[in-house]
Amino acid sequence: MVNLRIPGPTPCPDDVLEAMSGQMINHRGPEFAELIERINAGLKTLFQTEQDVLILTASGTGAMEAAVVNVVSPGDRILNVSIGSFGDRFATIAETYGADVERLAFDWGTAADPDAVAEALERDDAYRAVFITHNETSTGVTNDLEALARACRRVRPDIVIVVDAISSLGSLQCAVDAWDLDVVATGSQKGWMVPPGLAMVSVSERGWKAFDEAKSPRFYFDFGRARDMLTKGQTPWTPAVSIFYALDVALKQLVSDGIEKIVARQRRLGDLTRRGVKSLGLELFADERYASDTVTAVKVPEGVEWPALNKLMREEYQTVLAGGQGKLAGQIFRIGHLGWVSEAELEATIESLRSALAKLGSTEAARAG
Repeated sequence: MVNLRIPGPTPCPDDVLEAMSGQMINHRGPEFAELIERINAGLKTLFQTEQDVLILTASGTGAMEAAVVNVVSPGDRILNVSIGSFGDRFATIAETYGADVERLAFDWGTAADPDAVAEALERDDAYRAVFITHNETSTGVTNDLEALARACRRVRPDIVIVVDAISSLGSLQCAVDAWDLDVVATGSQKGWMVPPGLAMVSVSERGWKAFDEAKSPRFYFDFGRARDMLTKGQTPWTPAVSIFYALDVALKQLVSDGIEKIVARQRRLGDLTRRGVKSLGLELFADERYASDTVTAVKVPEGVEWPALNKLMREEYQTVLAGGQGKLAGQIFRIGHLGWVSEAELEATIESLRSALAKLGSTEAARAG
Protein backbone atom coordinates (compact mmCIF):
# COMPACT_ATOMS: atom_id res chain seq x y z
CA MET A 1 0.00 0.00 0.00
CA VAL A 2 1.31 3.44 -0.94
CA ASN A 3 2.15 5.76 1.95
CA LEU A 4 0.73 9.01 0.53
CA ARG A 5 2.45 11.81 2.43
CA ILE A 6 1.56 14.92 0.48
CA PRO A 7 -0.42 17.85 1.92
CA GLY A 8 -3.45 17.00 -0.18
CA PRO A 9 -5.28 15.15 -1.49
CA THR A 10 -4.95 13.14 1.69
CA PRO A 11 -5.79 9.46 2.25
CA CYS A 12 -9.38 8.66 3.18
CA PRO A 13 -10.76 6.18 5.73
CA ASP A 14 -12.44 3.05 4.38
CA ASP A 15 -15.91 4.07 5.56
CA VAL A 16 -15.57 7.41 3.78
CA LEU A 17 -14.61 5.70 0.53
CA GLU A 18 -17.39 3.14 0.93
CA ALA A 19 -19.93 5.92 1.39
CA MET A 20 -19.05 7.25 -2.05
CA SER A 21 -20.36 4.08 -3.67
CA GLY A 22 -23.90 4.94 -2.64
CA GLN A 23 -26.54 5.22 -5.36
CA MET A 24 -27.38 8.67 -6.72
CA ILE A 25 -30.36 10.58 -5.32
CA ASN A 26 -32.40 13.51 -6.54
CA HIS A 27 -30.36 16.60 -5.65
CA ARG A 28 -33.64 18.55 -5.64
CA GLY A 29 -35.40 16.06 -3.39
CA PRO A 30 -35.92 15.54 0.36
CA GLU A 31 -33.08 13.01 0.75
CA PHE A 32 -30.48 15.50 -0.40
CA ALA A 33 -32.06 18.24 1.74
CA GLU A 34 -31.58 16.05 4.82
CA LEU A 35 -28.01 15.29 3.78
CA ILE A 36 -26.96 18.90 3.27
CA GLU A 37 -28.67 19.94 6.51
CA ARG A 38 -26.61 17.40 8.48
CA ILE A 39 -23.42 18.42 6.73
CA ASN A 40 -24.07 22.11 7.27
CA ALA A 41 -24.60 21.58 10.99
CA GLY A 42 -21.33 19.65 11.26
CA LEU A 43 -19.43 22.28 9.31
CA LYS A 44 -20.73 25.07 11.52
CA THR A 45 -19.50 23.16 14.56
CA LEU A 46 -16.00 22.78 13.16
CA PHE A 47 -15.84 26.26 11.66
CA GLN A 48 -16.97 27.41 15.13
CA THR A 49 -19.49 29.75 13.56
CA GLU A 50 -23.14 30.69 13.52
CA GLN A 51 -22.65 32.24 10.09
CA ASP A 52 -23.78 30.83 6.78
CA VAL A 53 -21.56 28.00 5.48
CA LEU A 54 -21.93 27.47 1.75
CA ILE A 55 -20.87 24.30 -0.07
CA LEU A 56 -19.59 24.56 -3.63
CA THR A 57 -18.59 21.77 -5.97
CA ALA A 58 -15.07 22.97 -6.68
CA SER A 59 -11.42 22.65 -5.73
CA GLY A 60 -9.64 24.76 -3.14
CA THR A 61 -8.64 27.23 -5.82
CA GLY A 62 -12.30 27.44 -6.77
CA ALA A 63 -13.02 28.40 -3.17
CA MET A 64 -10.38 31.14 -3.38
CA GLU A 65 -11.81 32.48 -6.64
CA ALA A 66 -15.30 32.39 -5.17
CA ALA A 67 -14.10 34.40 -2.18
CA VAL A 68 -12.62 37.00 -4.51
CA VAL A 69 -15.53 37.47 -6.91
CA ASN A 70 -18.09 37.78 -4.14
CA VAL A 71 -16.39 40.56 -2.17
CA VAL A 72 -14.24 42.45 -4.70
CA SER A 73 -15.06 44.94 -7.44
CA PRO A 74 -12.67 45.92 -10.25
CA GLY A 75 -10.45 48.71 -8.94
CA ASP A 76 -10.94 47.86 -5.26
CA ARG A 77 -7.82 48.35 -3.17
CA ILE A 78 -6.86 45.02 -1.56
CA LEU A 79 -4.08 44.17 0.89
CA ASN A 80 -2.78 40.66 0.22
CA VAL A 81 -0.68 39.13 3.00
CA SER A 82 1.52 36.40 1.52
CA ILE A 83 4.02 33.99 3.03
CA GLY A 84 4.25 31.57 0.11
CA SER A 85 2.94 30.21 -3.15
CA PHE A 86 -0.73 30.06 -2.18
CA GLY A 87 -0.68 33.56 -0.74
CA ASP A 88 0.69 34.72 -4.07
CA ARG A 89 -2.06 32.79 -5.86
CA PHE A 90 -4.71 34.67 -3.86
CA ALA A 91 -3.26 37.97 -5.08
CA THR A 92 -3.12 36.77 -8.67
CA ILE A 93 -6.77 35.73 -8.62
CA ALA A 94 -7.78 39.14 -7.26
CA GLU A 95 -5.68 40.91 -9.90
CA THR A 96 -7.28 38.78 -12.60
CA TYR A 97 -10.64 40.26 -11.60
CA GLY A 98 -9.29 43.79 -11.75
CA ALA A 99 -8.54 44.47 -8.08
CA ASP A 100 -5.77 46.91 -7.18
CA VAL A 101 -3.69 44.54 -5.04
CA GLU A 102 -0.91 45.60 -2.69
CA ARG A 103 1.24 42.53 -2.06
CA LEU A 104 2.61 42.50 1.46
CA ALA A 105 5.07 39.63 1.19
CA PHE A 106 7.10 38.02 3.94
CA ASP A 107 10.12 35.78 3.50
CA TRP A 108 9.11 32.24 2.63
CA GLY A 109 9.54 30.07 5.70
CA THR A 110 8.46 32.86 8.08
CA ALA A 111 5.06 33.97 9.33
CA ALA A 112 3.35 37.30 8.68
CA ASP A 113 4.03 40.00 11.26
CA PRO A 114 0.75 41.41 12.66
CA ASP A 115 2.38 44.78 13.36
CA ALA A 116 3.55 45.05 9.75
CA VAL A 117 0.03 44.27 8.54
CA ALA A 118 -1.41 46.93 10.87
CA GLU A 119 1.14 49.47 9.64
CA ALA A 120 0.22 48.73 6.02
CA LEU A 121 -3.45 49.36 6.79
CA GLU A 122 -2.59 52.58 8.62
CA ARG A 123 -0.68 53.89 5.61
CA ASP A 124 -3.64 53.55 3.26
CA ASP A 125 -7.25 53.85 4.38
CA ALA A 126 -8.54 52.87 0.91
CA TYR A 127 -8.21 49.13 1.47
CA ARG A 128 -11.58 47.39 1.27
CA ALA A 129 -10.36 43.92 2.20
CA VAL A 130 -7.34 42.01 3.44
CA PHE A 131 -6.54 38.52 2.14
CA ILE A 132 -4.65 36.13 4.42
CA THR A 133 -3.48 32.53 4.08
CA HIS A 134 -3.85 30.76 7.41
CA ASN A 135 -1.73 27.67 6.75
CA GLU A 136 0.78 27.91 3.89
CA THR A 137 1.47 24.37 2.70
CA SER A 138 4.12 25.50 0.21
CA THR A 139 6.43 26.49 3.08
CA GLY A 140 5.09 24.55 6.06
CA VAL A 141 4.16 27.67 8.04
CA THR A 142 1.01 28.51 10.00
CA ASN A 143 0.21 32.19 10.42
CA ASP A 144 -1.04 33.42 13.79
CA LEU A 145 -4.41 34.19 12.26
CA GLU A 146 -5.99 35.31 15.52
CA ALA A 147 -3.25 37.93 16.04
CA LEU A 148 -3.40 39.03 12.41
CA ALA A 149 -7.17 39.49 12.55
CA ARG A 150 -6.89 41.39 15.81
CA ALA A 151 -4.27 43.71 14.26
CA CYS A 152 -6.54 44.36 11.28
CA ARG A 153 -9.52 45.16 13.47
CA ARG A 154 -7.46 47.48 15.67
CA VAL A 155 -6.71 49.70 12.68
CA ARG A 156 -9.76 49.08 10.51
CA PRO A 157 -12.76 47.65 12.35
CA ASP A 158 -14.71 47.63 9.07
CA ILE A 159 -12.15 45.83 6.90
CA VAL A 160 -13.32 42.61 5.27
CA ILE A 161 -11.00 39.76 6.31
CA VAL A 162 -10.86 37.00 3.69
CA VAL A 163 -9.04 33.82 4.68
CA ASP A 164 -7.63 30.88 2.76
CA ALA A 165 -8.12 28.20 5.42
CA ILE A 166 -8.06 25.40 2.89
CA SER A 167 -5.43 23.35 4.73
CA SER A 168 -6.17 24.55 8.27
CA LEU A 169 -9.88 24.14 8.93
CA GLY A 170 -10.62 20.60 10.04
CA SER A 171 -7.07 20.26 11.40
CA LEU A 172 -5.98 23.43 13.22
CA GLN A 173 -7.67 25.92 15.50
CA CYS A 174 -9.61 28.38 13.35
CA ALA A 175 -12.36 30.02 15.39
CA VAL A 176 -14.24 31.90 12.68
CA ASP A 177 -16.65 33.85 14.90
CA ALA A 178 -14.37 34.40 17.89
CA TRP A 179 -11.64 35.76 15.63
CA ASP A 180 -14.14 37.94 13.71
CA LEU A 181 -13.33 36.56 10.25
CA ASP A 182 -15.56 37.39 7.30
CA VAL A 183 -15.04 35.00 4.42
CA VAL A 184 -13.25 31.74 5.25
CA ALA A 185 -12.68 29.02 2.65
CA THR A 186 -11.57 25.40 2.92
CA GLY A 187 -11.46 22.29 0.73
CA SER A 188 -12.60 18.72 1.25
CA GLN A 189 -9.28 17.13 0.22
CA LYS A 190 -7.26 18.33 3.21
CA GLY A 191 -7.94 17.68 6.88
CA TRP A 192 -11.53 16.68 6.24
CA MET A 193 -10.43 13.16 5.13
CA VAL A 194 -12.54 13.39 1.97
CA PRO A 195 -11.58 13.27 -1.74
CA PRO A 196 -11.24 16.52 -3.69
CA GLY A 197 -14.40 18.10 -5.02
CA LEU A 198 -16.06 20.28 -2.41
CA ALA A 199 -15.24 23.79 -1.25
CA MET A 200 -16.82 25.10 1.95
CA VAL A 201 -17.02 28.82 2.69
CA SER A 202 -18.37 30.75 5.67
CA VAL A 203 -19.68 34.29 5.16
CA SER A 204 -20.28 36.84 7.94
CA GLU A 205 -22.71 39.77 7.97
CA ARG A 206 -19.80 42.02 7.01
CA GLY A 207 -19.01 39.60 4.21
CA TRP A 208 -22.58 39.71 2.96
CA LYS A 209 -22.47 43.51 2.94
CA ALA A 210 -19.35 43.32 0.78
CA PHE A 211 -21.17 40.81 -1.44
CA ASP A 212 -24.04 43.26 -1.95
CA GLU A 213 -21.57 45.94 -3.06
CA ALA A 214 -19.22 43.78 -5.16
CA LYS A 215 -19.36 44.21 -8.92
CA SER A 216 -17.10 41.41 -10.14
CA PRO A 217 -18.76 39.05 -12.63
CA ARG A 218 -19.96 35.83 -11.06
CA PHE A 219 -22.32 33.05 -11.98
CA TYR A 220 -21.31 29.54 -10.92
CA PHE A 221 -19.61 30.92 -7.78
CA ASP A 222 -22.39 33.36 -6.83
CA PHE A 223 -22.72 33.24 -3.03
CA GLY A 224 -26.21 34.72 -3.21
CA ARG A 225 -27.49 31.86 -5.33
CA ALA A 226 -25.83 29.36 -2.99
CA ARG A 227 -27.39 30.99 0.08
CA ASP A 228 -30.85 31.10 -1.46
CA MET A 229 -30.74 27.46 -2.52
CA LEU A 230 -29.36 26.35 0.85
CA THR A 231 -32.59 27.50 2.48
CA LYS A 232 -34.32 24.94 0.24
CA GLY A 233 -31.84 22.18 1.08
CA GLN A 234 -30.21 22.39 -2.33
CA THR A 235 -27.22 23.79 -4.21
CA PRO A 236 -27.61 26.10 -7.23
CA TRP A 237 -25.95 23.67 -9.63
CA THR A 238 -25.55 19.89 -9.77
CA PRO A 239 -23.47 18.92 -6.71
CA ALA A 240 -20.82 16.21 -6.45
CA VAL A 241 -23.28 13.92 -4.66
CA SER A 242 -20.74 11.17 -3.94
CA ILE A 243 -18.42 13.65 -2.20
CA PHE A 244 -21.35 14.86 -0.11
CA TYR A 245 -21.85 11.24 1.02
CA ALA A 246 -18.18 11.06 1.96
CA LEU A 247 -18.19 14.37 3.84
CA ASP A 248 -21.28 13.31 5.78
CA VAL A 249 -19.43 10.26 7.13
CA ALA A 250 -16.15 12.09 7.82
CA LEU A 251 -17.91 14.89 9.69
CA LYS A 252 -19.50 12.45 12.11
CA GLN A 253 -16.02 11.35 13.22
CA LEU A 254 -14.58 14.87 13.30
CA VAL A 255 -17.48 16.32 15.28
CA SER A 256 -17.35 13.36 17.66
CA ASP A 257 -13.63 13.97 18.24
CA GLY A 258 -14.12 17.71 18.78
CA ILE A 259 -11.87 20.65 17.96
CA GLU A 260 -9.57 20.34 20.97
CA LYS A 261 -8.83 16.66 20.37
CA ILE A 262 -8.22 17.25 16.66
CA VAL A 263 -5.83 20.13 17.32
CA ALA A 264 -3.95 18.20 20.03
CA ARG A 265 -3.60 15.20 17.71
CA GLN A 266 -2.23 17.38 14.93
CA ARG A 267 0.26 18.91 17.35
CA ARG A 268 1.53 15.44 18.26
CA LEU A 269 1.85 14.46 14.61
CA GLY A 270 3.65 17.68 13.76
CA ASP A 271 6.08 17.28 16.66
CA LEU A 272 6.74 13.64 15.74
CA THR A 273 7.50 14.55 12.13
CA ARG A 274 9.79 17.46 12.97
CA ARG A 275 11.72 15.41 15.53
CA GLY A 276 12.06 12.59 13.04
CA VAL A 277 13.37 14.86 10.30
CA LYS A 278 15.93 16.43 12.62
CA SER A 279 17.03 12.97 13.80
CA LEU A 280 18.21 12.41 10.22
CA GLY A 281 20.41 15.47 10.37
CA LEU A 282 18.09 17.35 8.02
CA GLU A 283 17.15 21.01 8.33
CA LEU A 284 13.60 22.26 8.57
CA PHE A 285 12.74 24.99 6.09
CA ALA A 286 10.18 26.82 8.23
CA ASP A 287 10.88 28.92 11.29
CA GLU A 288 10.03 26.29 13.90
CA ARG A 289 8.12 28.81 16.02
CA TYR A 290 5.51 28.88 13.26
CA ALA A 291 5.94 25.38 11.83
CA SER A 292 2.70 23.89 10.60
CA ASP A 293 1.19 20.88 12.32
CA THR A 294 -0.24 19.71 8.98
CA VAL A 295 2.82 19.72 6.72
CA THR A 296 6.57 19.80 7.33
CA ALA A 297 8.90 21.42 4.81
CA VAL A 298 12.45 20.05 4.74
CA LYS A 299 15.55 21.35 2.96
CA VAL A 300 16.95 18.90 0.43
CA PRO A 301 20.37 18.00 1.85
CA GLU A 302 23.56 18.96 0.08
CA GLY A 303 24.69 16.40 -2.45
CA VAL A 304 21.18 15.00 -3.00
CA GLU A 305 18.99 15.75 -6.01
CA TRP A 306 15.28 15.96 -5.25
CA PRO A 307 14.17 14.06 -8.41
CA ALA A 308 16.41 11.13 -7.41
CA LEU A 309 15.15 11.13 -3.81
CA ASN A 310 11.55 11.42 -4.93
CA LYS A 311 11.92 8.52 -7.40
CA LEU A 312 13.64 6.28 -4.85
CA MET A 313 11.06 6.99 -2.14
CA ARG A 314 8.20 6.33 -4.53
CA GLU A 315 9.51 3.24 -6.30
CA GLU A 316 11.47 1.42 -3.60
CA TYR A 317 9.69 2.57 -0.44
CA GLN A 318 6.17 3.19 -1.80
CA THR A 319 6.19 6.58 -0.09
CA VAL A 320 5.00 9.66 -1.96
CA LEU A 321 6.34 13.02 -0.79
CA ALA A 322 5.63 16.49 -2.16
CA GLY A 323 8.30 18.63 -3.78
CA GLY A 324 8.84 22.34 -3.46
CA GLN A 325 6.69 24.79 -5.40
CA GLY A 326 7.66 27.84 -7.39
CA LYS A 327 11.05 29.22 -6.39
CA LEU A 328 11.48 26.37 -3.90
CA ALA A 329 11.31 23.66 -6.58
CA GLY A 330 14.19 21.24 -6.04
CA GLN A 331 15.23 22.95 -2.81
CA ILE A 332 12.76 21.45 -0.35
CA PHE A 333 10.43 18.50 0.01
CA ARG A 334 7.29 18.33 2.11
CA ILE A 335 5.75 15.67 4.32
CA GLY A 336 1.99 15.91 4.79
CA HIS A 337 0.56 14.82 8.13
CA LEU A 338 -3.04 16.02 8.06
CA GLY A 339 -6.28 14.14 7.71
CA TRP A 340 -6.32 10.35 8.06
CA VAL A 341 -2.75 9.54 9.13
CA SER A 342 -1.21 7.53 11.96
CA GLU A 343 1.96 7.93 13.97
CA ALA A 344 3.12 4.59 12.61
CA GLU A 345 2.85 5.86 9.02
CA LEU A 346 4.91 8.93 9.85
CA GLU A 347 7.53 6.85 11.66
CA ALA A 348 7.71 4.59 8.61
CA THR A 349 8.18 7.68 6.43
CA ILE A 350 11.14 8.80 8.51
CA GLU A 351 12.73 5.35 8.38
CA SER A 352 12.25 5.18 4.63
CA LEU A 353 13.88 8.59 4.31
CA ARG A 354 16.79 7.42 6.43
CA SER A 355 17.41 4.45 4.13
CA ALA A 356 16.86 6.38 0.91
CA LEU A 357 19.20 9.19 1.87
CA ALA A 358 21.89 6.74 2.87
CA LYS A 359 21.61 5.06 -0.54
CA LEU A 360 21.96 8.45 -2.20
CA GLY A 361 25.11 9.18 -0.21
CA SER A 362 23.73 11.91 2.03
CA THR A 363 26.45 12.93 4.47
CA GLU A 364 23.82 14.28 6.88
CA ALA A 365 22.03 10.93 7.00
CA ALA A 366 25.32 9.10 7.39
CA ARG A 367 26.32 11.25 10.36
CA ALA A 368 22.84 10.92 11.91
CA GLY A 369 22.86 7.15 11.36
